[in-house]
Amino acid sequence: MSEPGWAVVLGASAGTGAAVSAGLAQDPGLNVFGVHRGNHPVGAAEVTDAVEAAGRQVHLRIGDAATPESAQAGVDELIAVAGPRSVKFFVHSIACASVGYLIEGDSPLRPRQVHRTFDAMAHSFLWWTQALVRSDALAADARILGLSNPLTDNLLGPTSLIAASKAALEVYVRHLAKELGPHGHRVNMLKFGSVITKASRTTFGDDVLERHQALLRRAIPAGRTCEMDEVARLVSFLAGPHASWFNGATIDFTGAEVQSLFDAMVYPERSRR
Repeated sequence: MSEPGWAVVLGASAGTGAAVSAGLAQDPGLNVFGVHRGNHPVGAAEVTDAVEAAGRQVHLRIGDAATPESAQAGVDELIAVAGPRSVKFFVHSIACASVGYLIEGDSPLRPRQVHRTFDAMAHSFLWWTQALVRSDALAADARILGLSNPLTDNLLGPTSLIAASKAALEVYVRHLAKELGPHGHRVNMLKFGSVITKASRTTFGDDVLERHQALLRRAIPAGRTCEMDEVARLVSFLAGPHASWFNGATIDFTGAEVQSLFDAMVYPERSRR
């Protein structure tokens, strides 16, 4: 029987990253090397329990993942734990962004906030991919996945940096897919609908988030918003044998969220009650 291989998950202790870590341990049955900043110890413990309950190994690294140096240090630790050519799946699920307006308000976004957001939510995807390749950590047919959201398609309040960094991430995905495709690897982006996480509550606040979710429930054709378990199940599919032809793609898993919101604003009498 072949070794199950490993999944590397950045942002593994909370939100989508935690759900994806548990899901990948179940299907297709990967060990999990997770990276997180230590802000959610309860969530990290729950991820550990879920992966071990699936009969897989788990190793969680606490530290910053947003610099080239931290990426290489993380991959060095991964090699010590899992060995070379062991990574079958790499998922970038870091949520660390500044919110605010570019020009308006008393305190427009500052250069430090811009750099930090892009480092965490876009550039770290490149740093880790480079380190994984440089250290010979990828298995023969590894899958690499960035995560995005509908903010890239709208002008929702003070979210310009999130949208811009996710747009940069999508460009990285396309170019890495071209460069790594001949080596047998696949690089894609999964854009999924709005889900409620600790990060989104911190970013928007409960009042704004609940009003936004209420509008989405009226607007989206399915009559509800996306759930993290649904995202995790699709990620598991993308890690499996039937998704090998996806490459350089931005996969829409939004449930027609952006289009439906526009329709609900223009034709509110037709929106779902």
